[in-house]
Amino acid sequence: MVHNIIVGKLWVDQHGEMDIVNHKTGDKCHLKYIPYSYFSRETPRKVTGIVTDKDNSVKWVLSGTWDNKMELSKVLSMQGELKGKPILETESPKLVWKRKWPPPEYDKIYNFTELAIQLNEPEEGVAPTDSRNRPDQRLMENSQWDEANYEKLRLEEKQRIVRRKREQEAEKSMAEGRPYPAYEPIWFQKQKDPVTGNLIHVFTGKYWECKEEQNWSMCPDIF
Repeated sequence: MVHNIIVGKLWVDQHGEMDIVNHKTGDKCHLKYIPYSYFSRETPRKVTGIVTDKDNSVKWVLSGTWDNKMELSKVLSMQGELKGKPILETESPKLVWKRKWPPPEYDKIYNFTELAIQLNEPEEGVAPTDSRNRPDQRLMENSQWDEANYEKLRLEEKQRIVRRKREQEAEKSMAEGRPYPAYEPIWFQKQKDPVTGNLIHVFTGKYWECKEEQNWSMCPDIF
């Protein structure tokens, strides 16, 4: 939830419940994000949770905050209930995640974290369709604003031309009674999820073969 949209400094809060399910083992993690309140004594941005097995037995307890760190404690035994909640005996908590703070003056680099910066670092030998090769983005990062804007407009028009061409080809095929092949991604294959039944895109692994061979002949010219 976003606060102070109209007046004051913007800030974001997370609240609600989440289930993470391992469909193969039946294990489930249930997390609860405690909403912030001016009148509450709860730790701001607090998260609590439990991990249960397929028999719904509590095996682990989670606690922490969603913006700083999370700790995990193994459940040793259950000592009855209090107000409808089980009383659990646990081991000492172990740190499982801790936020890595951004570099100094990160507000001057679009509030990017170190991870966000590293994700956008150029890399040799990647597919020509890799987003890091987008020329307007690279020019903007080099503070070449006018050139970046020109490239952005050029790329957008190029995308429009490709889309119009596909639409025209589809209309022609329909008029002639021929099927028009739908767009197929190169590195993913559409399949039905065996658990949920939903259509998902599954990575084929072909990318790594092409990268090793440096064979990008199947990639379209998008830039």
